[in-house]
Amino acid sequence: MAIEKENSVVGIEYEVKEAGTTDIVDTNKGAQPLEFVMGKGQIIPGLENALVGMKEGESADILVKAADAYGEVNPEAVQTLPREQFEGVDLQEGMTLYGQGEDGQTVQVTVKSFNDKEVTIDFNHPLAGKDLMFSVKVLSEREATPEEAATGQVGGGEHCGSGSCGCGH
Repeated sequence: MAIEKENSVVGIEYEVKEAGTTDIVDTNKGAQPLEFVMGKGQIIPGLENALVGMKEGESADILVKAADAYGEVNPEAVQTLPREQFEGVDLQEGMTLYGQGEDGQTVQVTVKSFNDKEVTIDFNHPLAGKDLMFSVKVLSEREATPEEAATGQVGGGEHCGSGSCGCGH
């Protein structure tokens, strides 16, 4: 059975590099598969679209352009804030900080530069503006249960912790 655009539960093994480099940005090889419900926006759109039609056991190298990955760099996402807001932080250029966004969600920012008065931070994703090369293998593919299709949660949200505790799936 091939992966469908919606309501397939897919498990993949992946390695991702910045296109044109050999630097591995992220991988789950040798770890747990990444499982997600298709059509729920849980992975970047360019990768999700490329998986449609692939079958279990199939591998592919997929180039995802920046616009279909983490988007282009947004110059308005760079802000300069008073240094007092970073009291107690040992600032370094290029470091990643986590804070709370306006909606209460966690946001990741990169410290671009700082002096004794101000700190310039960048809310763009570190991979914004970059084309990505994914090496992907489809490890599993099945139809989502009605609950998985509704919630987008793989396994219906019955999280046991260890995974092999006999949830009765």
